[in-house]
Amino acid sequence: MSSPHATAALRAARDQLLAAESAGAARAGFRWPDVGDSFNWATDWFDVVATDNDRTALWIVDADGDHRWSYAEMAARSDRLAAWLHRHGVARGDHVLLMLGNRLELWETMLAVMKVGAVILPTTTMLDTADLQDRVDRGSVAHVVTTVEHADKFADVRGATSRIVIGGAADGWTPYPADLGDPSAHVEPRPEVTTSSSDPCLVYFTSGTTSKPKMVVHSQTSYPVGHLSTMHWLGVRPGDVHLAISSPGWGKHAWSCFFAPWIAEATVFVHDSPRFDPAALLHQLDRAEVTSFCAPPTAWRMMLQGDLGARPRALRELVSAGEPLNPEVIDRVAAAWGLTIRDGYGQTETTAIIGNAPGAPVTPGAMGTPLPGVEVVLLDPVTGAAGDEGEVCLDLTERPLNLMTGYLGDTARTDTAMRDGFFHTGDIATRGADGQLTFIGRTDDVFKSSDYKVSPFEVESALLQHPAVAESAVVPAPDAARLTVVKAYVTLAAGWAADETTAFEVLRHARAVLPAYARVRRVEFAELPKTISGKIRRVELREREEQAAASGVPAPGEWREDRFPDLRSIR
Repeated sequence: MSSPHATAALRAARDQLLAAESAGAARAGFRWPDVGDSFNWATDWFDVVATDNDRTALWIVDADGDHRWSYAEMAARSDRLAAWLHRHGVARGDHVLLMLGNRLELWETMLAVMKVGAVILPTTTMLDTADLQDRVDRGSVAHVVTTVEHADKFADVRGATSRIVIGGAADGWTPYPADLGDPSAHVEPRPEVTTSSSDPCLVYFTSGTTSKPKMVVHSQTSYPVGHLSTMHWLGVRPGDVHLAISSPGWGKHAWSCFFAPWIAEATVFVHDSPRFDPAALLHQLDRAEVTSFCAPPTAWRMMLQGDLGARPRALRELVSAGEPLNPEVIDRVAAAWGLTIRDGYGQTETTAIIGNAPGAPVTPGAMGTPLPGVEVVLLDPVTGAAGDEGEVCLDLTERPLNLMTGYLGDTARTDTAMRDGFFHTGDIATRGADGQLTFIGRTDDVFKSSDYKVSPFEVESALLQHPAVAESAVVPAPDAARLTVVKAYVTLAAGWAADETTAFEVLRHARAVLPAYARVRRVEFAELPKTISGKIRRVELREREEQAAASGVPAPGEWREDRFPDLRSIR
């Protein structure tokens, strides 16, 4: 049973954002909706907007063809699945691990699990048995849903009282129902479950760039309602077709492929390909008349390795998130398509909290201004004083609705993140005179060289301007004279050799475009270590440099500036 009050409150807040004539007006007029003490997004929002609604909710293009399901179909399928799950022992509060790719069952299972009041633990298909055991143990998983090709990964995993498999049979697994799309098939009505607004709804694992992944708990409102800010940043509107490059199992997938588009009553479009194919993607952007497109910086850089061609016919909004977007990428896409990529910022622990909103002027390299409903404070990591440079923090005086409940099973880490009346993101930024916030780096990534603070992002953005550089990661390398110097690990663009000539070119470029304290003084060509979500693990590179310094033996593939006397002529 849905709550008319909750639906009306969410709709009013959404419509205020959609009707705002400017980013400033959206922020000034926005208030988080009061959906009451009981709320369930799947029944109080999705089912309501899906009633007699034949507009396409989900559109997947894969190797098997072109598949579309309407809002009404998704509501009906998830209702039948919710009844089936309940009959097979999935109860309110149970933790359900979903290890699924971009396929219909992911979306309908998320809706169904919400409808029975259970808790969703989305998980990437890239995990191995050890990772899965860790998730089952720390996540208190009672049920697993995956496809037959991944069932073997659970053979040695202990725990989970029930296991549901899609796409075939497996010993010890219950087959996923095959008749969800048959309205004539007899099923019991789904259970009428009441969930509190503060009940857990999702547990997301972070990408683990520096340590074991944290388990982020979101309530029935923090992501489901909190993604109003994400909808506003994306610029997605009713009737739009929205495509986001994002892998299931990570928070960004829920941002851009589930909650935000369906809050807007738009179509979620998915181009499911076994590997990233820029040419095929560009074709689909045009063919499907995609109106808003979100991709991480890595995807944008890969697209720019080829020919972007003409702007896809219906494309209106371009956004990027996951890691900071380099100004060089923004400029090149704008030159090709006449559209500006709008950067944005958030974490698994939040929805979008900072961004370049639609229609607002974009400062290249800046991640934007605080989004509606969010108060951002920059605090000095040492003194705690507020200023125009410091750690990005959220003021908890009036706790923003779009903030996690906490870290599952880790009260100490939750208390640390929310100490002194602020939520601490661990990211450093500066605020310009125009209010624009610019990302500097993780508190662990920013370092000093010759007593000057060096932002890896600033140096990496400068390196990307050179055609040899496809991607880079900048870390401190211990040095007797300067304490540390700037070292760049560089992934080369096609056609460039990892040799002395290229090393000289990259070092010369860095010397010409960067201030003296931030110059790259050592370069090494390599594939960058990344998490399974695609984020660069600079911590591995820092450790590598410390080990090399301790041994006194430079890396065999490293090129140092003192090897090139001609660099001294460049000031």
